[in-house]
Amino acid sequence: MSPSAQRIDVHQHVVPDFYLAQLERACIADAGGRALPHWSAESALELMDLIGTTTSILSVSTPGSGFLDDPGEATDLARRLNDHCAALTADHPGRFGFFATLPMPDTDASTEEAVRALDDLRADGVTLLANNRGTYLGSDGQDGLWRALNDRGAVVFVHPAELPAPPVEGIPAFAADFLLDTTRAAYLLVRNGIPRRHPDIRFILSHAGGFVPYSSHRMALTIANDTARSPLDVLDDFRSFYFDTALSSSPAALPTLLAFARPGHILFGSDWPFAPAPAAQYFASGLDGNVDAATLKAVNRTNAEALFPRLAATPPAPPSALPAPVRLRRAAQRTAARLVFKLLQPGTD
Repeated sequence: MSPSAQRIDVHQHVVPDFYLAQLERACIADAGGRALPHWSAESALELMDLIGTTTSILSVSTPGSGFLDDPGEATDLARRLNDHCAALTADHPGRFGFFATLPMPDTDASTEEAVRALDDLRADGVTLLANNRGTYLGSDGQDGLWRALNDRGAVVFVHPAELPAPPVEGIPAFAADFLLDTTRAAYLLVRNGIPRRHPDIRFILSHAGGFVPYSSHRMALTIANDTARSPLDVLDDFRSFYFDTALSSSPAALPTLLAFARPGHILFGSDWPFAPAPAAQYFASGLDGNVDAATLKAVNRTNAEALFPRLAATPPAPPSALPAPVRLRRAAQRTAARLVFKLLQPGTD
């Protein structure tokens, strides 16, 4: 977990104070079973320096602005979040970018805000929750949004939300349901031909795509049987997705992702601050210790540079000099994270 890893983190969340306050007023205290964290640019930069991240593409996690019943209020909140993220990016050049929040499931308002965010605010892409009030990505009625995004060659960061079903006691949504939610959205997007009809949209699936790499052939055969398409074409559509490594670079999950994803389609992700710093360190250590140097460089940075050319145009600044006590503390944290990762791997018996 070298501080000079120069990672580009495509899965880091922002929780502005005004957003946190609005969620609390709506009696929302968690997201997917994780308590809403307090966030600041300073704490984000500290975490980034700890795990060797030069740039983070910020996004708003579930529930986005969709918890507001009034469509106008949801749109206003999305606009305010996007203006806030654009200002953060301007205030910290080279350190932050952002995926714009869209007021789904209102596709007309979402299309309008996507155009504003991409054209005027220069967002790096947009965030779309896998489902919005039970309506999944890939469902009918979203063609106008897909056309606008395709016309702009947009990057779409797909993040899970809570399943539109009662939770199971004892199973927090982030631990299992989130993976199914992403998989459902990916299935419908492919089943209904969205990546094929809109090939200039680049979709990033959170958390290594949920169950997509593991269950891809099973899903492809099902879709082929349902649509009379070639299973190979369906698999090719699933492989058109990009995947981030957030909470997923374990010796069990990472080989499956590497075996399935197209070259250049795996990106680094931390899921901070919903994944606390020890978890971010744990999975960063897993990535660092389980791939070869060329793959590590690609996942850490060069794959993202190809997706976001502006990041390739400006070389990352060298890490700033830190006081000796800070350097020693962070070095100890990195060593501890590597040790914990090794200790928690299953034996060979």
